[in-house]
Amino acid sequence: MRVLIVEDEPTSARLLEATVAHFGDCERAANGQECFEKFCSAMDEGKPFDLIFLDIMMPGVDGQEALAAIREVEEGAGVAPDAGVKIVMTTALDDPQSLYHAHFSGCSEYLVKPIRREDLMRTLKRLGVSPAAMHS
Repeated sequence: MRVLIVEDEPTSARLLEATVAHFGDCERAANGQECFEKFCSAMDEGKPFDLIFLDIMMPGVDGQEALAAIREVEEGAGVAPDAGVKIVMTTALDDPQSLYHAHFSGCSEYLVKPIRREDLMRTLKRLGVSPAAMHS
């Protein structure tokens, strides 16, 4: 399984990658624009990401904009809404308005930072992601 971690803070990105690396191949992007470019390249190569952790607040193209752009590309490619990449939004703020907007825009789940391992594992389980499934 392919995982993309989108985080503008390098320490947070490393910690998240260390936690999910045993689930599959991880790549990183530092902002929403890089995320969108990597997502499109992966789609074009026929090797789409299975899971994206997407920070909401980033300079330039933020997570909300990247999420909307990803879902727009999937829709244009004929990908059913429930068959698209699983996207877990991450945020330092437990802001109901941002979280509502993210869900409305098509995120699969969200996690509030600092991300606790237990919360992450629970979220992955809800998404049907397991270490065995991610290596197939």
